[in-house]
Amino acid sequence: MQPISRRLLLTASIALGLTQGRRPYAAGKLRVVATFTVLADMVRVVGGEHVEITTLVGPDGDAHVYEPTPADARALAKADLVITNGLGFEGWIDRLVKASGYKGPRVVASDGITPLEAEEEPAHGTQGAAARPHAHGHDDDEHDPHAWQDLANGRVYVANIARALVGADAANADEYRFRAKAYDRELTALDRDIRRLLAAAPADRRKVITSHDAFRYFGRAYGVEFHAPVGLSTESEPSAGELATLLRQMKQEGIRALFVENISNPKLIEQLAREAGAVVGGTLYSDSLSGPDGPAPTYLDMFRHNVGEIAKAVIG
Repeated sequence: MQPISRRLLLTASIALGLTQGRRPYAAGKLRVVATFTVLADMVRVVGGEHVEITTLVGPDGDAHVYEPTPADARALAKADLVITNGLGFEGWIDRLVKASGYKGPRVVASDGITPLEAEEEPAHGTQGAAARPHAHGHDDDEHDPHAWQDLANGRVYVANIARALVGADAANADEYRFRAKAYDRELTALDRDIRRLLAAAPADRRKVITSHDAFRYFGRAYGVEFHAPVGLSTESEPSAGELATLLRQMKQEGIRALFVENISNPKLIEQLAREAGAVVGGTLYSDSLSGPDGPAPTYLDMFRHNVGEIAKAVIG
């Protein structure tokens, strides 16, 4: 009777999806919770039809000030996998995980990336332009969390996500790896195209004002100097003196490219534009993608849109 009992126990544990943390072949879709839209899109591309994704901070949402809901806790309680950005971006995630009772694997998509320090000024961009983003606000966080704004880092995110999906759903591992490799090729090609395009702008024109300091990784990678009236988190606010300093710098250096962000109130940028005699160039997508009908519904589309807007402003 003992061998039969073992077989029955094994069958029961497979049915419950508990065998070494892996899902059985006959199970339904892998239930993945992603904290914000960029991660959700990466999971969608790599996971394809085998994943069911819940996104906590939706399109045009601001993760810096997000308040989790009871529905978020319920989604985590049912999840097979939770994927976060890390680097202090989701300051609320630990409380949410505890409230939900989730005990499964948590994947930090930015693992393996060397983060920029909160007050660090990145080295010059690869095309030789000054890329010294400066935050006029103040932040307590140790690291800049916006690492996805460099496509080379995005490739690391995708590799980490693919590994997590393979580990959670071995039955579909080959497809996850195949899709991740194809995605990596797209990211690599777009990264190359962006470097080539922005290199055409004179170095002294590659200067941009945005709503908050979310583009330091972009600046380091692609040779663009970003400035912002607000620091790494949208929770901070600039003082009158900091705004005056930024305005003076804009006038002295002839910075004319100003953009609002999809997650931010445009009033501050509009005020700077009026006082500097400049025109707001449009909207950049920083911490969130657009909805499906917007210009940046995917991670790749976000970069294409942002670079197109920046190029119009700095190249003409």
